[in-house]
Amino acid sequence: MRYLKNVTLKSLMIATFISLGLTSCSEDDDSNPSGEGQANLTVRMTDAPGDYDAVFVDVQDIEIHVEADSEMDAEADVDGDGWVSVGDVNTGVYDLLELTGGVSQLLADTEVPAGYVSQMRLILGSENSVVVDGVEQPLNTPSAQQSGLKLQLNQTFEAGENYAFLLDFDVDKSIVATGNGSYNLKPVIRLSAEADAGVVVGAVVLPMDIETSVQSLVVLTGESVTISAYTDAEGNFSLNGVPAGVYSLEVIPEADANLDTYAIGTVEVKPNETTDLGELTL
Repeated sequence: MRYLKNVTLKSLMIATFISLGLTSCSEDDDSNPSGEGQANLTVRMTDAPGDYDAVFVDVQDIEIHVEADSEMDAEADVDGDGWVSVGDVNTGVYDLLELTGGVSQLLADTEVPAGYVSQMRLILGSENSVVVDGVEQPLNTPSAQQSGLKLQLNQTFEAGENYAFLLDFDVDKSIVATGNGSYNLKPVIRLSAEADAGVVVGAVVLPMDIETSVQSLVVLTGESVTISAYTDAEGNFSLNGVPAGVYSLEVIPEADANLDTYAIGTVEVKPNETTDLGELTL
């Protein structure tokens, strides 16, 4: 009888553990029914040229709007509105005019929950300013501080895949001068997926009789996209995050150089490829 009781007790204990284990596994499976795992997300920031001495923006966070299907999403979404910080953001105050000519600033290189992502938003702090004729003035950014600058993604992040995005500011369109002499920052940002975009590079060469350096503005224009960058000290330029398509290109030398604009009627850009235009002599 004692033997039978021991066997029965052990059997009950084993059955209980198996039942608990199955229940636990079932709960774990249900907690993340779509998009188990993590996707790698890289976000960089760059800028089109603008007619200012400097434009400083105070980057505080980057968030994505995800479907909170997993326990991990629910824990990260502290406000319960679907917005999740990507984490590990390189916060700080950046001069946008230093991010031209193909230069970009890495803002985040991190892992995020896999799943459907509808939007991304850039959240700015209060330390935003513009320098005009050597005078620094504050930039008012009420909407950016309160709810962030929302950009459409509408993309499903697959677990284990890499996703790279470029935030391309347009300074000339982003800064609005008010009637009382102050400035507002209403950012105009083009979001491009670098993984599917192309790059256009080249070098602007001056005529032999020009002995001083000349900076040129390179403008690539398509049906709905305009991308520009200044040449560096050696005349090189790089236009990043260019959607595939056919464009026209202009090289506009600085006015004091008294040089004509150089134009190319057709520039074909293919996804994930670099279009090298070689040397362009003014």
